Amino acid sequence: MKHLTPKEAHAFIHANTDAVFVDVRSEIEFFYVGHPYGAEHVAWQDGPDWARNPDFVDQVGQLARGQKQRPVLLICRSGLRSLEAGLALEAAGFTTVINVLEGFEGPLDATYHRSTSGGWRFYGLPWQQS
Repeated sequence: MKHLTPKEAHAFIHANTDAVFVDVRSEIEFFYVGHPYGAEHVAWQDGPDWARNPDFVDQVGQLARGQKQRPVLLICRSGLRSLEAGLALEAAGFTTVINVLEGFEGPLDATYHRSTSGGWRFYGLPWQQS
């Protein structure tokens, strides 16, 4: 699995128009916290029990139109869920899986807040909120 910073991931998406960009956070995070512009939503885990989505690989496969060689970029809140999701995609035969380091909101700072020292939003990359 390859790992890119948010800025590198943004540049990769623009240079590789066949890439699939997937936000793996929960539905609530995706819609209410916001998400990168153009990202598709496929939850790796979701409430209320936070169970792993048993259809995750198939749903990403549909977005990739069954082409497991298409680049798939994954983003979550901080880069951990997307790493787990990426391992599942690789195990299923996807050949170019990219984890976005720092995620959408970045790491916690000293006062337990996010988006203050890293992440997609911190770097001012395009995002939207519902």
